[in-house]
Amino acid sequence: MTATAIVIGDGVVALNVALALQRRGTQVTIVAPDAPWRGASWGNAGHIAVEQVEPLASLATVTSVPRRLFSRGGALALPPRAIRTWLPFTLRLLRAAAPARFARGKVALSAMLATAIPAWQRVLAAAGRGDLLRVAGHFVVWETPESAARGQAAWAAADTGTATCRPATPDELARLQALTTVPIAGAIRFEGSGQIVDTAALGTALLGQFVASGGTMIRTRASAIVEADGGARVVLEQGAPIEAAVAVVAAGAASAALVKAVGLTAPLIAERGYHVEGDPGDWPADLPPVVFEDRSMIVTRFADRLRAASIVEFARADMAPDPRKSARIRAHVAALGLSLAPPVEPWMGARPTLPDYLPAIGRRGAVAYAFGHQHLGLTLAATSGEALAALLHDAPPPFDLSPFTLDRFR
Repeated sequence: MTATAIVIGDGVVALNVALALQRRGTQVTIVAPDAPWRGASWGNAGHIAVEQVEPLASLATVTSVPRRLFSRGGALALPPRAIRTWLPFTLRLLRAAAPARFARGKVALSAMLATAIPAWQRVLAAAGRGDLLRVAGHFVVWETPESAARGQAAWAAADTGTATCRPATPDELARLQALTTVPIAGAIRFEGSGQIVDTAALGTALLGQFVASGGTMIRTRASAIVEADGGARVVLEQGAPIEAAVAVVAAGAASAALVKAVGLTAPLIAERGYHVEGDPGDWPADLPPVVFEDRSMIVTRFADRLRAASIVEFARADMAPDPRKSARIRAHVAALGLSLAPPVEPWMGARPTLPDYLPAIGRRGAVAYAFGHQHLGLTLAATSGEALAALLHDAPPPFDLSPFTLDRFR
């Protein structure tokens, strides 16, 4: 067994790795530099997106780029000042979108997504917070008859994994129409997808379970990993180095530099997302997430706030947020007449994304890793933790891990 481990990161994937290792008897230390609940793990739409079995590295994505550009009113931003960051990534994405490679990625991602909700149910039951997961599906709506016809046909023909979709009922359409001042031309309801009802409460529950199970937190940054004496030594920005049998890199967009030191290539990009949130007003507390597909925006009611999320921005993680992106989301909210009451606060976070839109999960020597989950970090966090813990304890993982090794980028 792996007796000791250092997990670098405190996002939702890192916490799930730590908890899964603890359940197998490993003594775990988490190293992370800041207070939790700030990153993309917690600023997302709360959607457990088991229907998204097709990797975004696809020919369909590539051909849709011109009409999705932010400069043309869409939600895809390629800032010119970040071209040296996103151009090499884009070239790798084009190679990953080749039909044969896309097909292999879809098989791998489908198998992983099929395990996502059962894994979350186990994790939250162990933490005594099963109430944080609601498996009630989600809605997709359209504002014009033309987009409704196209969208409904596309989803009807799509592979949605363990989720299914159907036309919204008249009662559901009436409930959706009450949310907005814009006429709704069509809507579908997904069944089998889920939602975390409060991402901040999720973080508190996972961290509380980790500490209650004997875990140790060190609040500083890991600057390097060195393999030594059959184990791993993690060099810290503050304090003496620490050692364990294995070091797990689960630091999101900051992971690439850490694994590079041990000979692993991770061509990550910070795929930045934006949201605005405020008081939910009269938005129903039990309503599942609603995707306004014409605007590439998802709106989610959490316990005490309403969040509207959108934008895919390929840029450096350290670039300042672009206020135009938050303004665009605010404009959509205003145009729809949504119940988002002030104070309305903007947010930006960096999703760690690899060019084939598959996560990286694996091990080389005394260094293991779990990162690069792009838009599916919340969805896949629990099953990723279980899979990596199984690997580190020489047990069968819940799905085939071979497609997710970083060796695919050699």
